[in-house]
Amino acid sequence: MSKNGQTLLEKKRDPFHLVKVIIALIVALVFIFPIVWMLFVSLKPINAVSTEPLAWFLPPYTLENYIKIISGSDVFLWTWNSFVVGVITTIVTLILTSLAAFAISKMDFPYRRFIFVFFLAGLMVPGEAMIIPLFEIVGDMNMLDTYGGLVLPMVATPLGVVILKSFFDGVPDELIESAKIDGCADWRLYWNIVLPLARPAMAAIGILTFIASWNNFLWPYLAIVSESLYTLPVGIPVFNSAYTDTYVEPMTVNALASLPVIIAFLIFEKQIIKGVSFSGIKG
Repeated sequence: MSKNGQTLLEKKRDPFHLVKVIIALIVALVFIFPIVWMLFVSLKPINAVSTEPLAWFLPPYTLENYIKIISGSDVFLWTWNSFVVGVITTIVTLILTSLAAFAISKMDFPYRRFIFVFFLAGLMVPGEAMIIPLFEIVGDMNMLDTYGGLVLPMVATPLGVVILKSFFDGVPDELIESAKIDGCADWRLYWNIVLPLARPAMAAIGILTFIASWNNFLWPYLAIVSESLYTLPVGIPVFNSAYTDTYVEPMTVNALASLPVIIAFLIFEKQIIKGVSFSGIKG
C-alpha cells in the first residue's frame, strides 16, 4: 500500500480526525485574525475612528497611510538595521558554534567534557541575568551605540553548541580516522567532511538565531541611543508612542514592518518548520 493510501486509512480509523481538523482551524483563525485586522486597519483613512469592530473591515480603503509612513518615518532604516544585525549575528554564531562543537565532539584535549558541561550550564542562566555584565563589558570596549555592540553579545549561544555537538557525535569516528590516515588535517576534517554533513543542523541554528535577533528588544533598547541605529523592536514602540489616540498610523507601520517577515515565512515555510523541529532532536 502506498504512503498516501496508508495516511487516508489512518484518517478513516481515527474517529476524532474531524474534531482535530476543526480545532486546528479555530486555533489558526485565532492566530491569523490579529494580522488580518492589522492589514485592514492600515488601509483605512488617516484618523479614522469607529466603535463598531466590523467597520474596520469595510470600505473606504486608501494607501495614503503607507505613503505618509514611507516618506516621513525611519521604518525602512529600522528594517535594514534589523536585517543587517540578524544576518551578521547568524553568520558569526554559525561559525563560532560549529567550531566549538567540532572541537568538543571530534578533538581529543583535556577537560573537554568539563567544557561541554559548562556550555550546558549556560542554558540554565536567564538572558536577563547577563544584561548588566554585558552592558558593562560593551561599555568598557566603547561599543555602545554601534553595530558591533548589537552583534557581539548575541553571538555566543550555548544552545547552538549543544545541538551541533549532538549532531557531530553522530558522524562515525571511523570516517574521521580514515580521513586522518589519508593525511586530512583538523581544519579539512571540519570544513570538507563534518560541516557538509551538518547542513540540516546548521540550518536549524541559523533560523533560530536569526529569529531571536530579529525579535530581540531588551538588548538593543539598552545598547542603542541613536535613532539611526534602532532595530524594529525598538523603533516601532517609539513611533507608536506618538499616536496614542489613533489606530491607523501605528497599524500601518506595524504592517510595513511585518510584511517582510510574513513574505519570508511564506517562502521559507518548510525550512523554518524543519529547523525548529530539528532543534528538539537529540537535544
